[in-house]
Amino acid sequence: MVLTLLFPIRCAGCGAEGVRSCARCLGAFGPPRRVPFPGSPVFTLADYAGAARELVLALKERGRRDLAAVFGALIAAALPVLPGMFPDESGNRWLVPAPSRRAAIRRRGGSHLVGVARASGARVAPALAYARGVRDSVGLDASARRANLGGRVRLVPAGLPPPGTSVVLLDDVVTTGATAAACTSMLLSAGLRVSAVMTLTAVRRGDTPG
Repeated sequence: MVLTLLFPIRCAGCGAEGVRSCARCLGAFGPPRRVPFPGSPVFTLADYAGAARELVLALKERGRRDLAAVFGALIAAALPVLPGMFPDESGNRWLVPAPSRRAAIRRRGGSHLVGVARASGARVAPALAYARGVRDSVGLDASARRANLGGRVRLVPAGLPPPGTSVVLLDDVVTTGATAAACTSMLLSAGLRVSAVMTLTAVRRGDTPG
């Protein structure tokens, strides 16, 4: 109670007091819509702009891990309506969080996407990791992003679901599709079926993430 009085909860999108994310900011997210990238179908819940961008950055870079539950609820609502996304024989839907660099994971106190995946209620398969040498992709164009990831996405055997499982790759922002393509390729090599890539936000073509 005292902590709440001293440090009131504020919306991570606009700063309104009393809520983690207000209804107005959450209104930036809608049902999954497909964005044009080659390979497995890519779906997003919002453009990487305005309140949606602020909420993602708060979760990812500003320590607002309480937003994992908010994004988890959005993903839970989106999964059943994704085309080709079917539960396994036990009724489970599987999410594979996209990897983060080791330095980022240490700085953030863990993988923010694993937290979102767990909060969604789906089965979580932490099956991917980055090898050494991957650098921050902010500011890189499509070809540089592909080169940055080339040969540096690896499988984590202990995190793999059973072969043949239909999974959804979960990411926070899709910019050029390079991460989605590299991760999908590795999952397919493990005998999994990637039914879709689900992202919280997508950068509009011509925009620069930041």
